[in-house]
Amino acid sequence: MGCLRRFGCLVLLLLLALGAWLTRAHWLRFIPGTARVATTSTTEPLWEPLSPAAAARGKRAIDALNSSRGPVFANLKAAEIASYVFQTSGAALPASTDSAEAAVIDDVLYVRAIVPMKAIAGSGALGPLGGLLNDRERVSLGGSFRVVRPGLSEFVLRDVKLRDFSVPRAAIPRLVQQISRGRRPAGISDNAVAVPTPTSLADVRIANRRVTLYKTTAPAP
Repeated sequence: MGCLRRFGCLVLLLLLALGAWLTRAHWLRFIPGTARVATTSTTEPLWEPLSPAAAARGKRAIDALNSSRGPVFANLKAAEIASYVFQTSGAALPASTDSAEAAVIDDVLYVRAIVPMKAIAGSGALGPLGGLLNDRERVSLGGSFRVVRPGLSEFVLRDVKLRDFSVPRAAIPRLVQQISRGRRPAGISDNAVAVPTPTSLADVRIANRRVTLYKTTAPAP
């Protein structure tokens, strides 16, 4: 009987341990120092390819904010807003760029692509860094949005990498010039790309793997 009791206790302990493991997502976050460990497996960036179809979806969602009967906010995926930006902003990645994709990481929208370095390093904007790069390298642009005035916003670049090299912030304005086409509207920051947006747009926030555009509650001028 003593052996059976010990065996029964062992089985009970194993069942309790199994139950604790299966329900760990509900209680582990209450233990100090474990919340970060518990969430790292679900926070991997979701990279999505840029495409004309994604730009069209983004444009439809953004244009709907101008309607008086439209939604008060719009949630866009990273590829939708990034494709829209490069289709409508007057900015362009160099010819023969490939593998362009976008992701939201924390509060930053990132766009990355394989880019021919002659189109960038040839301007001298990279200084000595240009001599360390191959003919084609992965370029990563990270930034956030700011509403400049009704009808105009900007995508502000705050993190630029070429391969594993971080570009100094002082050099970012020269890189922006390399990808900009036409005249830049007044009020746009030197390290930003101008983006046409609805006159009703009030704010843009980046979080939870999406970019949310909020409509103003006041009538647009």
